[in-house]
Amino acid sequence: MRRETAKMDDGLRRSATLGAAWLELDGERLALLPDRAVWWPGTATLFVADVHLGKAATYRAHGVPVPESTTASTLATLSALFGDLDVRRVIWLGDLLHAREAQQPVVLDAVFAWRCRHAAVDMLLVRGNHDARAGDPPAKLAIPVVDEPFASGPFAACHHPQRVPGMTVLAGHVHPAITLRGAGHQRLRLPCYWWQSRMLILPAFGEFTGGATPVATRDARVWPVGGGAVWPAIRP
Repeated sequence: MRRETAKMDDGLRRSATLGAAWLELDGERLALLPDRAVWWPGTATLFVADVHLGKAATYRAHGVPVPESTTASTLATLSALFGDLDVRRVIWLGDLLHAREAQQPVVLDAVFAWRCRHAAVDMLLVRGNHDARAGDPPAKLAIPVVDEPFASGPFAACHHPQRVPGMTVLAGHVHPAITLRGAGHQRLRLPCYWWQSRMLILPAFGEFTGGATPVATRDARVWPVGGGAVWPAIRP
């Protein structure tokens, strides 16, 4: 694995790739985007993990006061990426819907309207633990579901971090985060991309998600995300 300086590919607009970190894995270039998704320009594919659509609605259904409009904000961010990157395929790395309570009109109607606006984009969901509880997306959303691992070129698309012999794994589930500490005892916790043992773990894409710090191995590298940029790799 080697980190390259950010540079533009033909047909990409600077608004989408400015502040990205570029990796070369298995002969393919991947952009770690500040919007917490991975762009594979060689196949016009966007990898997105842990969207958790309907999470806020689920909490409100149980009487917990949480912010509204998180689904709309998440979908708007995705739409912007689709336009900037000319995305032709999305592979969801699990946990697209948060829970069965997410399958209610206030959530599904918004997702269906958004899906209709992007009907030309192929989408595939690698089933995660929350998807198993929430149920597969309604057929009208045209998002087929597969079990992990799902092979796409040299990559194994998964929800749970795991090893797949001979392949580089792209996964989610953990919602990786890193705590940065300053000389004056300052602490700043940021979502991050986490690399170790041929696994790239993506930060959660959803607006209303927490974060955890994985147990680091000797080869672990971390790219913090903050301030509209993906920062240079550090050791956790």
